[in-house]
Amino acid sequence: MNKVTLQIPMSKALKTSAEKVASEYGFSSLQEIVRVLLSKLSKRELNVTIQEPDEEVTYLSPAAERRYKKAIEDIKAGRNVTKTESVDELLRLLRSRR
Repeated sequence: MNKVTLQIPMSKALKTSAEKVASEYGFSSLQEIVRVLLSKLSKRELNVTIQEPDEEVTYLSPAAERRYKKAIEDIKAGRNVTKTESVDELLRLLRSRR
């Protein structure tokens, strides 16, 4: 098999960001995802769609992030956990906390 090297100039920030997303998608490297995309493209099996996101992504503020992490730690440690014996009991408890 004859191999060639494809060089693609890009900013370091773009490369870093793309590597992160490729990893999140399960690819072992940026090179792997480029090979998959080019393979699909060469077989005319690649559909490309460009569209704006439906919703704007919102992130927690730093204070809310700390509260969320603390709440998860408390739940894992068994703190602030209420156990009920039935759905009716749970609903009564939830209604009483309004």
